[in-house]
Amino acid sequence: MWYMSCAWRAAAPRRLPAPWRSPRPRSSATGPTARKNVPYEKTLQDNGSGSGEPSRPPPRAAEVVVVGGGSLGCQTTYHLAKQGVSSVVLLERDRLTSGTTWHTAGLLWQLRPSDVEVELLAHTRDVVSRELPAETGLHTGWVQNGGLFIASNKQRLDEYKRLMSLGKVYGVESYVLTPSQTKDLYPLMNIEDLYGTLYVPKDGTMDPAGTCSTLARAAAARGATVIIENCPVSGIQVRADDFGVKRVYAVETAHGTIQTPCVVNCAGVWAPALGRLAGVHVPLVGMHHAYVVTERIEGIQNMPNVRDHDASIYLRLQGDALSVGGYESNPIFWEEVSEKFAFGLFDLDWDVFMQHIEGAINRVPVLEKTGIKSTVCGPESFTADHKPLMGEAPEVRGFFLGCGFNSAGMMLGGGCGRELAHWIIHGRPEKDMYGYDIRRFHCSLTNNNRWIRERSHESYAKNYSVVFPHDEPLAGRNVRKDPLHEELLRQGCVFQERHGWERPGWFSPRGAAPVLDYDYYGAYGQERHRDYTYNRLLGDEYTFDFPPHHDIIKTECLTCRNALALFDMSYFGKFYLVGPEATKAANWLFTADVSKAPGSTVYTCMLNKRGGVESDLTVSRISPGAPASPLAPTFEGDGYYLAIGGAVAQHNWSHITTVLQDMKLQCKLLDCSEELGMMSIQGPLSRVVLQEVLDTDLSNEAFPFSTHKLVMAAGCTDTGTGTQTCPSPASSSPASPSWAGRLWRLRKPRASSAGSSASPPRRRCQCSAWRRSGGMGRWSATSVEQTLDLPSTKPSPTATSVTRRGAR
Repeated sequence: MWYMSCAWRAAAPRRLPAPWRSPRPRSSATGPTARKNVPYEKTLQDNGSGSGEPSRPPPRAAEVVVVGGGSLGCQTTYHLAKQGVSSVVLLERDRLTSGTTWHTAGLLWQLRPSDVEVELLAHTRDVVSRELPAETGLHTGWVQNGGLFIASNKQRLDEYKRLMSLGKVYGVESYVLTPSQTKDLYPLMNIEDLYGTLYVPKDGTMDPAGTCSTLARAAAARGATVIIENCPVSGIQVRADDFGVKRVYAVETAHGTIQTPCVVNCAGVWAPALGRLAGVHVPLVGMHHAYVVTERIEGIQNMPNVRDHDASIYLRLQGDALSVGGYESNPIFWEEVSEKFAFGLFDLDWDVFMQHIEGAINRVPVLEKTGIKSTVCGPESFTADHKPLMGEAPEVRGFFLGCGFNSAGMMLGGGCGRELAHWIIHGRPEKDMYGYDIRRFHCSLTNNNRWIRERSHESYAKNYSVVFPHDEPLAGRNVRKDPLHEELLRQGCVFQERHGWERPGWFSPRGAAPVLDYDYYGAYGQERHRDYTYNRLLGDEYTFDFPPHHDIIKTECLTCRNALALFDMSYFGKFYLVGPEATKAANWLFTADVSKAPGSTVYTCMLNKRGGVESDLTVSRISPGAPASPLAPTFEGDGYYLAIGGAVAQHNWSHITTVLQDMKLQCKLLDCSEELGMMSIQGPLSRVVLQEVLDTDLSNEAFPFSTHKLVMAAGCTDTGTGTQTCPSPASSSPASPSWAGRLWRLRKPRASSAGSSASPPRRRCQCSAWRRSGGMGRWSATSVEQTLDLPSTKPSPTATSVTRRGAR
């Protein structure tokens, strides 16, 4: 028998702090590991496994085909049937729960930082503890033994108090306990280093096999569902309709083809491979995820499950024993995902797992002399932000995602299964699922393997870290940059990441703080960055109080209010809606009347078919322009320029595209976000500065509110608008600075005079020093704000919402 104390002594010299505390490097095996047999005698039913024949012949047609018989696949199938879909087929390549679901720990914690997630978890708990037993008369394996969150510092306890407050709104019973109260509840726990704990008595544990088999029976009992095991998918037929829109047509298997307009990808780690069959990018990676099961522990019976976030471990009650697992900083990637992997496991890499042992023994000291009965190391899927991938894929209509659940598929399965079913039936979920919607990622990121791998690793390693409001990722950075990036960096700009863009957040008086290539926190043999200024600035911001840069932003805001500020907003989405029926589309999409004369600009909301708000934006009516001009493209019919917030650009693009396709409108949407920049000058002196740069009269009479013009800016043609926002040109060529860069250099204030309210001195226009690009720009203005759209010399990444010192 191997005791935990042996593992602890081996791991002690390698203690790892939490990722946000700058962990030291750790080694990890990078080569493939051997699979081994399931450590349990039985998992589910034995019939059909390995026979090569499906459990029943597939039908010729179905309304919906769900691929993957794990937690999400079974939950989605159940809720589709419950919501009245008359023909649902669930295809499982092996047996239900094979792949990842069968070996999951099955923990359910009711409290999360998001109100939507609290509601999703509540529904899952309701399904497994009440609905399924009532419908089927079967026990799902739900065990309500409670949950206990450990706080080893004040910040963690503050986080738990916020969770408790959120839980009160949704009726989740929870209590903050003192160390002594915690000891009374859990006598085997070491409380010497505790600040307190959060106790949720109605948390518990689910049984994967019991839950999924009961879901399958309940779905089949409704008469609308066919569940077929041992039936792998070999292809997905996608056809273009009369308007050129790609749509799902059929699902191919070795045992027949099922014609269907809707496929739901619930294939877990295998979801990217299934997506490729339809030409859909699924941005997730497979990793080894492990826990160990101890021998019997006297006195552990009926104890709550434990999450010790600061030690990055969890302790799950398993009868009279514990399962011990966690999230390490050097997880092993599953580089080559096997199509035949079903109920197998990997050999546990103790060099990787040992970092959890010390934390477990510290929390429950009796573990030091407790034997390890078995190890469980299986594949799990992880995503760039540690949140699931759901919704209709932008590439193909009728192809839905329900995957990438980051080892939380059991506890989120009920809520997400219900929302996904509603999404499929009604075209959108009932709740605000934007945080899970695949459209939260820009299309340039979903097929960027480096970005997916880096961000997924960091999200995994920081899963148990405190969620601070001003934190930023270190992974997957510098993917989309605008031409002003280097200039702003030299001025001390501290960038934020939004939608892949490097967006300026605030300016550090201590100078440049560049974002460096991701070092994987020193794992995998990567050398850890030393004296990393950007990371140090982020560390200073780890607080729930006002951050250190709060006073800097105060100065910027006052400067903008009393004088002026220049914002680089090039990370905004910049679209053109053009064509014979563009006005019909605009009238359907937008709340305000935008069918005005060319030259007008309107600030408005964009709605969905239920009348809900999708976003706010500015819409400018334009006339056809010269060929190859990004500021005024050539088109027939009507044209509108749309300026949309950068963080929701992909979501809005997909929403507008879906409306055009569903209504079969004769118009198209053009994305010029990379070709155009956007600059905004705000403050009472904005008109004074712009009058020096532009060749047009900016008076109220000559340039009325809510209008725009094509004008010359610093010797180059651009467009001005009398509203809130408008773009500026961008160029990635160092030899040809963008017009945005020229305007910045022309009017940027000195650090010592950023807050001055005096009228700035006139300067000679410097544009004659650069060659002309022949670009055009669009200009907008209000009484306190002017916005400029300028084109780049060639398509290039554009900027983000940038703040110059003295501006915010």
